[in-house]
Amino acid sequence: MAPVKSRLCKTKKEMAVELAEYTADLSSKFCKERDKFTVVLSGGDLISWLWKLLEPPYIDSIEWSKWHIFWVDERVCGWDDADSNYKLAHDGFLSKVPIPAENINAIDKGLGAEGNAELAAERYEECLKDKVNQNIIRTHKSSGFPQFDLQLLGMGPDGHMASLFPGHDQINEKKKWVTSITDSPKPPPKRITFTLPVINYASYNVMAVCDIEQADSVAAALNHTKDVPAGRLIADVEVVWFLDQAAASKLHHGWWCSIL
Repeated sequence: MAPVKSRLCKTKKEMAVELAEYTADLSSKFCKERDKFTVVLSGGDLISWLWKLLEPPYIDSIEWSKWHIFWVDERVCGWDDADSNYKLAHDGFLSKVPIPAENINAIDKGLGAEGNAELAAERYEECLKDKVNQNIIRTHKSSGFPQFDLQLLGMGPDGHMASLFPGHDQINEKKKWVTSITDSPKPPPKRITFTLPVINYASYNVMAVCDIEQADSVAAALNHTKDVPAGRLIADVEVVWFLDQAAASKLHHGWWCSIL
């Protein structure tokens, strides 16, 4: 099993600095090895913590043209809807970096606006398979599931990650790459999400969490409590939890390390 590490950050600014360095290092690694870098984004606060990548030295040194962007989950709505993870990422990050438009892989615009969750999930899985056929996304050598280079994830106070929620069957899906949910306990109810195998076969998984509201779920997840979806997070190479002091406040000090 890949190692699970943690970084304790004193402030959200420090978290942004650490996240930028970590992401930029992996970008350099994969651009040299593969001439491309597949990055999976999530919604929530995660986008707001990527601001350091928009400043020197990263904005000028990262090979943005080699980035390929995907979403671990998405609300089934129009791209311009306030609930859209695409809109959140576009307004806060993607519109500020020179990633080619054809490298940004969002939910089908029409199906999102129509609210058709099941078909939107099927179409997004087709999109991933097309990118595999184009040798943009790798597949895991033994499982055949897609293997993304880096996923940048967040966690809710209930321990959910992506749109895999406690007490919902989607987390037990083992065959599909993308599935849908129409009764999300967190609005809006209609969403699509990567399944757990797709999430867990990524090479590098980052989980970034701030604030006291998540402290109980952070402790449960890092103790691998199975009814907390984030407690089932693994990766092919490495999982790193980036935590502020409030989110880490109920962890044993042995989990904390400021330098990997």
